[in-house]
Parts: sequence; structure tokens; C-alpha cells
Amino acid sequence: MQIGIKHLLGLQGVSANDIQMLLDTATTFKQVLERPIKKVPTLQGKTVVNLFYENSTRTRISFELAEKRLSADAVNFSVSGSSVSKGETFKDTVRNIEAMKVDMIVVRHASAGVPLYLTKICKSIVINAGDGIHEHPTQALLDMFSIREKTGKLEGLKVCIVGDIAHSRVALSNIFGLKAMGAHVSLCGPATMIPRGIENLGVKVYTDIDKAMKENDVLNVLRIQLERKAREYFPSVREYHQFYGITQERIDRNNKDILILHPGPINRGVEITSDVADGPNQIILDQVTNGVAVRMSILYLLGTRTSEE
Repeated sequence: MQIGIKHLLGLQGVSANDIQMLLDTATTFKQVLERPIKKVPTLQGKTVVNLFYENSTRTRISFELAEKRLSADAVNFSVSGSSVSKGETFKDTVRNIEAMKVDMIVVRHASAGVPLYLTKICKSIVINAGDGIHEHPTQALLDMFSIREKTGKLEGLKVCIVGDIAHSRVALSNIFGLKAMGAHVSLCGPATMIPRGIENLGVKVYTDIDKAMKENDVLNVLRIQLERKAREYFPSVREYHQFYGITQERIDRNNKDILILHPGPINRGVEITSDVADGPNQIILDQVTNGVAVRMSILYLLGTRTSEE
């Protein structure tokens, strides 16, 4: 049995069976990461290019580690110092890289739709590491893996995504993935940060964080993306924290057992306080650890998939 998708461009339309396979395979790879020798020869001879047009710490390092743990040859592309600075087009850059006989491309780009475009102009397997404010499927998969690892299930869980929904690629991928796995998904944030018509995706919308905390099992707290002009959508950072910040006092008052996730990087004192970020309810560092296992699963299942063409 093999995974149904050829590329991982997003989680919209990905079946529950494929997501289940990705999560179950990640469980196996997490056991590999707990061994003294954290390496398997599964992708030996395969070459993976990490094509990152946006800054990244967790995602890029996580992919690079995953590739090396699978014995693949990992090549990191950096825009600075490349021919892009000389005016080379994205299409020419990708085609030149692929001409060096690469097998897989992991791409992060500020423009939505770039991973899909890559599948049109090259033959390599494409994995979306975040495209604009569209999707970030690998983050959503590691979020789901972390929730399932902690709670033992996804089906029937009530998960609320909190914060800057309008600018978040993480939110959209989580909505698609969690709903496919039978979770009840809701959103919470200022009305200016909730896209109009988002309810059509089958999600509930809160504007009261205290009510959201009382009625949900899990909070996935998103970073306020100040670099994407998110500041324009609320009067001040201080006011945002007052109405939507996750504090220990709020947890104690509303739901002492609630599980807290955060995709990082954290704006401490804005969307979440330090005592919560370092406290007993959160699994933020577990998410980082699990990211390597989940990305190993994705690379393995796509990299060893038998072509149907």
C-alpha cells in the first residue's frame, strides 16, 4: 500500500487515509530518532533540494535533519549569493537546479501557488514548506501528530485556532487536516483577523477567548505576524494581549486541562505569556521534536512511492 498523493502541496483534498498513513509512519520514525544512531538508509542515493525563498529556522533545519536521518543528499539553496540577485527568473533557477538530477524539491516562498507551479515546470517531487498565506501542510501534520500523541486521538476533539487567521498558512492547513480526521475545528481572534466567509469551511468562530477556552480541548495559538502588517488589524499589541493573549490566569479560570500548541516563533507577552510558553499545558518543544519525524515520514512516503505514470 502506498500514499495516494504524488506531491504535498497542501492538505486541502488530502484523504483521511493518506493523513493517517503519514502520521502512523511518523510514529515509526520517531522511534528511530530515539535510538543512539538516529539514521536509516531509506533514501540513500536520493537528492533533495531545500529551496527557501523566505527566512526560516525550524522548518528548514527540521527538513535538513529529516533528509540526513534518511541518508538522502540534502542541498540548501539560498537566495542571497545566488543568480537570483543577478536577475535570473524563478523558472530558470528551478530548471537549472533540476538539471543537476535532483529527486525532490522542498520549497518555501512568499507567493501562494508556487509549489503547484513547480509541478508544472519540473518532474521532481514537490513538498510545500509554506507558500505565502496559503498553506503550510507539514506544520499542520506535525501539529496533528503532537495532539494525537498527547491525547491519543483526533476524531471528536475540539480544537480552536487562535489569533491572526487572515495571515496564517498554518491555520488553513490545520482546518483541512483536522476536519479530514474528524476533529471539530473553531477559530478565535479579532473580527478584523477572521476572513469573511471562513464559516463555509465548516468551522465555528469565536470572538471571546474565554468562551473558546471553556468549550475546547486544544488551543493552537498562532503567532501575530507583525512582518505582514498584522499590526494594522488591531489598535495596539497591548490591547491584543489584553483581549486574546493566553495567560496562566486565563487557563486556571477557564480550563486547567487545555492543551496549548504554538507553531513558533513565539512573541512572548503578545499572543502567549512566558509562564504559559514554559508551563505544564504546552507541548511547544514536542512539536519541534515531532517535526523531524513527520518530515521524515513525508519524504519517505513520497520518495519511495511507485510512479503510476
